[in-house]
Amino acid sequence: MKTTKERILRCLEISSQSLPVRSILKKMDVRPEGKKDFFAALNSLKTEGKILVTQKGRYYLPQKADTAQAEATIISLSRGFAFARMDNGTDVFIHADKLNNAFVGDRVVLGNLQQGIKGLSGEVRSVTEKSSRLVTGTFRTEAGRPAFLPDIAVRYSLPVTRESALKAKENDKVQAEIHRIPHSSVMQAEIVKIYGKAGSAKICADAILDEYGIVSGFSKEALDEAQEAASRKITPEDLNGRVDLRSLPVCTIDDASAKDLDDAISVIKTEDGSFHLGVHIADVSHYIAPGGTLDMEARSRGTSVYFADRVVPMLPESLSNGVCSLNAGEEKLTFSALIELDAEGNMSSYKFRKSVICSKVRGVYSEVNSLFDGTAEEDMRQKYSPVIDSLHAARELSLILKKRFAENGVVDLESTEPEFTLNEDGVCIDVHPRKSGEAEQMIEALMITANSAAAKLAKTSEIPFIYRVHERPDPERVKTLIQLIDAVGLNSQPLKHHDGKIAPKDFENILEQAKGKPVQKVVSHQLLRTMAKARYDVEPLGHFGLALADYCHFTSPIRRYPDTSIHRILSAMLETKDKTDLQKRFADFAAEAAKMSSDAEIRAMSAERSAEDCYMAEYMTQHIGETYDGVVSGVTQHGIFIGLENSVEGFVPVESIPDSDYRFDGVLSQVDARTGNRITIGTPMRVQAVGADVASGKIDFTYVGETQK
Repeated sequence: MKTTKERILRCLEISSQSLPVRSILKKMDVRPEGKKDFFAALNSLKTEGKILVTQKGRYYLPQKADTAQAEATIISLSRGFAFARMDNGTDVFIHADKLNNAFVGDRVVLGNLQQGIKGLSGEVRSVTEKSSRLVTGTFRTEAGRPAFLPDIAVRYSLPVTRESALKAKENDKVQAEIHRIPHSSVMQAEIVKIYGKAGSAKICADAILDEYGIVSGFSKEALDEAQEAASRKITPEDLNGRVDLRSLPVCTIDDASAKDLDDAISVIKTEDGSFHLGVHIADVSHYIAPGGTLDMEARSRGTSVYFADRVVPMLPESLSNGVCSLNAGEEKLTFSALIELDAEGNMSSYKFRKSVICSKVRGVYSEVNSLFDGTAEEDMRQKYSPVIDSLHAARELSLILKKRFAENGVVDLESTEPEFTLNEDGVCIDVHPRKSGEAEQMIEALMITANSAAAKLAKTSEIPFIYRVHERPDPERVKTLIQLIDAVGLNSQPLKHHDGKIAPKDFENILEQAKGKPVQKVVSHQLLRTMAKARYDVEPLGHFGLALADYCHFTSPIRRYPDTSIHRILSAMLETKDKTDLQKRFADFAAEAAKMSSDAEIRAMSAERSAEDCYMAEYMTQHIGETYDGVVSGVTQHGIFIGLENSVEGFVPVESIPDSDYRFDGVLSQVDARTGNRITIGTPMRVQAVGADVASGKIDFTYVGETQK
């Protein structure tokens, strides 16, 4: 490999410009049998920072950065310096004098890149796209002067203009506009909004919505459009061309608190053991005019956002909780996936039809679970009697499907989603992992089947579409995972494929090994971190986690815009089989919706996690001084993260461990230089809660001792 690396470097050195891979291959005259070594060498050079790559995939040497125009994003600011992250994931150190007024989140062009002992350094040549200068944070007084501590990655407090500081109180959560003092590189903050005390998770959640640009309210025009659509009664024209499914044993099953019921099921088992599965989804696209104000606002939101104390819906309540919600006893317009499966769960046929249903029962997960485990009271059995045969058939089918999923190697990761209990004042008083019962798993299996069928239909019909894709894990991340698996005493051999192509079954093998062991949660979490992030794309790239070649999101149009988009496309396909017409109408729409929906999902998930951190910290403020048994869930240079059984995670500085000299090994362990004792991911540890800051969502633990779980 050394010779190949040298040849690649020489090729780039003598070139007058950056080169794409195909040009390097041609110049080096690489034969087919040598491509494997070539790409291994190329990736190694990239990891080492000896070569760089542009956003368009052209390679160049760092010393030739001026001609390469390296693009990057500013990811953090500290006193005197900043870091930018290039599009290939490489971080670049930038001295404050070389920032060119760039701020966190700005897209920039870097130049004068130089490789040093500690990594790349460079300077900002230009700012191509500015991020918002409206930032949330905490107001404080430092050395008698008003100061603003931002929530974003600005690692120091900013001075506050005296006029804007007059109404703010110590430790208030605020929003400020950041600007530079004229003729200076010094930034200062002007407070423009005061939320309330930063020690309240509810107040911090308000600020988090603003921080991520998530708008709670709708415009008057959108509300008027929604109200007009919601007030329309079902007419004979609406039913024209729809299949009448009102006689089917249809029911919804959801959480007791849910009001936006967008999916319902019906299952009939035939005498030969096969199943007729109906997945009936609210026909949201029927009520939203393409290109209207309501449609544009839904597209920009992309998804509903869920906090412990509220939901920020994608659609106004008159639609989401009203006309589109599949309430029991009401006739509703739906889009149905009608799927035939044999006794082994093989999908023998599927069709999608506009329909009308009347749900017989408003099901609740906990109630259906009691029916399944035999603990339901008589009144509960009476409630579900209109759909009981359908439920038992659905249960049987889901067990068959889950068995097939397992055989295909579906990565069944343990949920890390927390569930919060708030008191009447909105204060978090309990947190625990969300449990998934048999009814929840049943509905999930049926929805996956419908989503897969919709993607198959689109793929075989060759129409513009929005797929849910989940690509194979990055080989470098798999290498780190292998180190973890070895460190916790599991067999990593299933991950060591010579061709580098990890299969879902390989991950499932690791999960099976960890099952029932103290490291189970940590291993599950690390597998999740190793996998690529799922996203939306117009190409059917497959779904690694579900071990499916074709997948999409069809079943939640009330809360996800890609589902609404898919309904719109499939509705048009039912009206015309003209592929050229469908391509002309929806190709650009699908591409734009896929990109916007992916971005919106990341924004929503980031906001939800930030809010969860605040609620966890609020809960832990009530338990300072208490001790807990936990497991090491992460290791950094300065300390270790400990995960508790209740899903709370906190940080232990290594210096809090007495009579030790722990040093980070650069991968996933802290090693005591005196004794050789190793603390790694999965190590059981007893800790004491010593601090919790609601505003930042940070929880501090101190070391008590290692446990022997």
